Amino acid sequence: MIAAFDIPVTRVGRSKLNDIPLENIPFGKYFTDHMLEADYADGEWKNVSIKPYQPLQLDPSLAALHYGQAIFEGIKAYKDDKGNAFVFRPIENYKRFNKSAARMNMPEVPEEIFMEGMRKLISIDKNWIPGGKDHSLYIRPFMFSTDTMLGVRPSETYKFLIILSPTGPYFAAPMKIVVEEAYTRAAPGGVGFSKNAGNYGGSMLAATTAKQEGYDQVLWTDAFEHKWLQEVGMMNVFFMINGVAVTPSLEEGTILAGVTRDSVITMLREMGIPVEERRISIDELLDAYGKGQLKEVFGTGTAAVIALIKELKYKEFIMQFDVNNAPVAMAVKQRLADIREGKTADIHQWMWPV
Repeated sequence: MIAAFDIPVTRVGRSKLNDIPLENIPFGKYFTDHMLEADYADGEWKNVSIKPYQPLQLDPSLAALHYGQAIFEGIKAYKDDKGNAFVFRPIENYKRFNKSAARMNMPEVPEEIFMEGMRKLISIDKNWIPGGKDHSLYIRPFMFSTDTMLGVRPSETYKFLIILSPTGPYFAAPMKIVVEEAYTRAAPGGVGFSKNAGNYGGSMLAATTAKQEGYDQVLWTDAFEHKWLQEVGMMNVFFMINGVAVTPSLEEGTILAGVTRDSVITMLREMGIPVEERRISIDELLDAYGKGQLKEVFGTGTAAVIALIKELKYKEFIMQFDVNNAPVAMAVKQRLADIREGKTADIHQWMWPV
């Protein structure tokens, strides 16, 4: 077993932090001074180290580039008002990472490398955690196949890394979403529940088309009838219908089991708001909107946390929502912020100390 203090560290000579202001920093543009790297070969993980953030040297025949064995996670670290660093529910991301690995026929990453390596990496780059409102340190663990030969088969070697990126609010403005009918993100028996790179690569054309029409993202539907709602781009979705929070269920394995989604469900129930995890169709949504029962729509995810949705388009019909009157979404967002910032008791022990 590898303890955090056993991981060798090579530190940078001069921190890039001297040249990068952390106020209102864009998502995913800048990276901290160090990264964690580990290799899998001969049936075991080896060469675990923390080193200066740097480019990788890759062979043109690298298996991941040709056959798509690549997975990742998204996690966030925060500072409380005393300057202590905490990570939000990373053990759930660790579990999901290895579920993705199993589905993609990749080796699991041991907890001591993933969790303790993350702890040590963040402790080294702790000063990169922004302190502003809705700011955080985004944590990106990822793994890809590294065999250097062509042939459609599982790789025998892999590389695992963790990189860190300071970030401000992911979605500053309320979103406009279009219901997707032409393209399919996932189907039962597929890889929709895993956080693999191909899921995101396959979604980009639909998202680009939506943006050309003036929308921010798409709300995916099922592969067969294009009527059963799934998730929004990189977020799970919630609908407030007649005082009940409805969110698509995970049963069919076509959507991501979001850590923020699970946290929001817990928060809502603690607030006394009924939650239903079930199939929901666009027809039900249109009916509820027509009756004045659909009051709020919002997305949940690690990057966005809570993203208000002000417009939802289906075919030529547009549903509009008053984002200035979204009491449920805003209350949940504040409750999560208070837990992350140490302003309220962490009764669920979601904040993992660095």
